Amino acid sequence: TMILRDGMCPGLDEELVRELRAADIKTVEDLVSSDVEEVAQKCSVSYKALLAVRRVLLAQHTAFPVSGADLYEELLSSTAILSTGNPSLDKLLDSGVYTGEITELSGGPGSGKSQVCFGVAVHISHHLKQRVMYVDTTGGLSASRLLQMLQAESSNVEEQMEALQRIHIFHAFDIFSLLSYLYSLPATIQQVCVSVGGGSVKAVIVDSVSAIISPILGGKQNEGMSLMIQVAGVLRRIAKDFNVAALVTNHVTRGGGGGGGEVQAGLGLSWSHVPRTRILLERTESAGTGHCSVRSATLIKSSRQPCHIKEQFDLQWWSTSKEGSAAKRKLDDSDSR
Repeated sequence: TMILRDGMCPGLDEELVRELRAADIKTVEDLVSSDVEEVAQKCSVSYKALLAVRRVLLAQHTAFPVSGADLYEELLSSTAILSTGNPSLDKLLDSGVYTGEITELSGGPGSGKSQVCFGVAVHISHHLKQRVMYVDTTGGLSASRLLQMLQAESSNVEEQMEALQRIHIFHAFDIFSLLSYLYSLPATIQQVCVSVGGGSVKAVIVDSVSAIISPILGGKQNEGMSLMIQVAGVLRRIAKDFNVAALVTNHVTRGGGGGGGEVQAGLGLSWSHVPRTRILLERTESAGTGHCSVRSATLIKSSRQPCHIKEQFDLQWWSTSKEGSAAKRKLDDSDSR
């Protein structure tokens, strides 16, 4: 409830505030719900002037109803779908990662979570010409690896450098530095939008969210849980308010106690409600055939597609697809000559 004060709106001066208080009208709610004619007589003020003040306060402080259709139209106009650059993953994600939402990649060590994050960052920065805020919490991000991927996309050094400049990297090794960075992101995103180089921030990647959160969970205090909920809340707000796709990675655990249970995404039940979409990455059984970079991706949570659909993809996709086709084109050209 807003207390009436001098200068709150045109016409509401110190004298009128004093008169209204004497008539037991102390808040915006009091004035809006009162009989204006009666209050004007009590306070010996102009009915027209008081009515004008009431109208302005109503316009400033009332939550006007919005229809579901209007909300849906707003959603359609603001949501963008960003391709990951990999057809198999895009198929599982119903075309790609969606802005305004949190998408999670979960998997064990060596399942390819970071590689996929690198590939998505490179695709968004090079092909979509948009910016990516990349939070590395494990020290696993390598600029040379990003450059190698970009070299597979383009042989133009200037294009490679421009794409690298659109990937903004932050290293966070504890929960407090992660939270501090996330809370400062809105201002950074607004700054980046007006800076040179083109492109607005379209993705925030946190690899890995569990590396920082899982060590603080458990114990007698609930501090760890509270900090985890703060991370979830600020990520959600950034995704929605700035029309950004949030992509996070998580570890896996085995249910059933004995280690032989079903593979589950880590961080427990409270975190499971945070991502809108969840994909489980696993090594495939085809390692013996020489395709050690092949991974399987299973959709384990989605509001758009049936769960448990599975796709196989090659982690080398982002590093070799364009390079291979460029080499083939050169060969074809030389043959034709």
